[in-house]
Amino acid sequence: MSIEANGTLHSLTDVLKRTLYFFEAMSAKELAPYVRRKMLQDYSLTQVEEKVFLCLRQHSCFTQGEDKLWRLNLQGHPENDRFYHLLLKRQEPSNLWEVASTGGNKSGNKKKKLKRMIVEEANLIQDGRFIQLSDGTWGLTEWDTDTGNYPLKHLIIKAFRLHPGGLSLPQVVSVVNKWRLTTETAVEAILRKFPYFELQGNSLWSYNQAAHRVYDDVMKKYLGLLRDQKKRWQWEREQWQRKYQQVQTQLQELSAAQKEAAAAVAAHAIVRDQRDHLATQLSEKDLLLSLRKKEILYYQEQVRKLESKANSILYQCRLWVQRARSGQEELARLRETLEATRNNLEGMFTKLQQYRETNREQKARLAQLKEEHSTRVAELQGEIIELKVRLDKEKFAANRREKALHEEIERLQGDLKDALEAGEDLQRSVRFLQDEVARTRGEYRRLQRVTHHPLVRLAARILALVERLRPSI
Repeated sequence: MSIEANGTLHSLTDVLKRTLYFFEAMSAKELAPYVRRKMLQDYSLTQVEEKVFLCLRQHSCFTQGEDKLWRLNLQGHPENDRFYHLLLKRQEPSNLWEVASTGGNKSGNKKKKLKRMIVEEANLIQDGRFIQLSDGTWGLTEWDTDTGNYPLKHLIIKAFRLHPGGLSLPQVVSVVNKWRLTTETAVEAILRKFPYFELQGNSLWSYNQAAHRVYDDVMKKYLGLLRDQKKRWQWEREQWQRKYQQVQTQLQELSAAQKEAAAAVAAHAIVRDQRDHLATQLSEKDLLLSLRKKEILYYQEQVRKLESKANSILYQCRLWVQRARSGQEELARLRETLEATRNNLEGMFTKLQQYRETNREQKARLAQLKEEHSTRVAELQGEIIELKVRLDKEKFAANRREKALHEEIERLQGDLKDALEAGEDLQRSVRFLQDEVARTRGEYRRLQRVTHHPLVRLAARILALVERLRPSI
């Protein structure tokens, strides 16, 4: 089910839900380019990042971990489970109001129903499982989206996040082809272009997130410097264009003044020719001198005025020529300044190449340290295995000793039990003997009492006497 087939996403919150569901964990800085590709094209990247961070903090469906990365909470609210299972069953976006109106709850106050629907829509906005489309319908975040909107670089990053242990080039292409068809050439070009994709050994590639953040910070600072330099160049270009326009205006005024001076000189020549012609006519016609005297004086006055005007125009022309020469000198000086600025930029680019070479050497040193670390880890693992073997032997010997001790304890317990039983028999025998002694003592006392009688004593003596006399008989 493709969401984009039924309508575009409704708000910034929905774009963030969709992006975080696909990439699982990202920072606000990493989310800003995706949001700007979907909406807010008129804002700068910094402004988009601020709005993204504010939206992430305002909604409870977004959570931030200890690694400063934002994630989407897909547990949702239990009261939205019924609508969630309904969308799973329909497999197409649905309108919440239509679902509520056809759900059998048509009775009741309209105001309460409207308030309940508003609360449900607010709960859906805060639920990471739902996204709203521009036509007012609601869909599920887990439905498939058009991964063609995501650049190949970010799809490769997602593949490495799914397999943090590293992937070979064919494995990266296989994982990325699940989202968008690509080739090994394109993937290898991306892997070798960016320094946060690291080649381990001969064929295993891995993604270093810390290096990615450092690279983004460096590129941000570098692009900021380039933007400042570009603004400076644009300002200087505008200044040059403004000066060029001023020089062009001055040249146009100078050419106009030259044209006026040429016209004045031509008029002066014409007047002079007319004056010569009149002088010739006066010499030829003395009779008309008195009639033309005033006219000649008038023309002379006009000639003087034109001469003074021509002199003024010539002076202005000289001033404009001097200003034009000054402008040319200023232009030459500014060109020299521009050349010096270009040389400084070339020096800066040379230093940048040196910094890149230093960074490459540091990366080689880091790779050597990683190899030494892996060697040390292998040695420690071998020692751990030996210790485990010794521990198993000690455990086996301890188990044998423990088993022998258990057998000894059981034998001693049997002997103790036999001793206890014999003791009980002796106690019973002692009690029986004590009873027999007591009975015998009683019988002895009874016999003693009987024997103390005089008749018994007499009979005993007679018996004793008879016994003594019997052998003799």
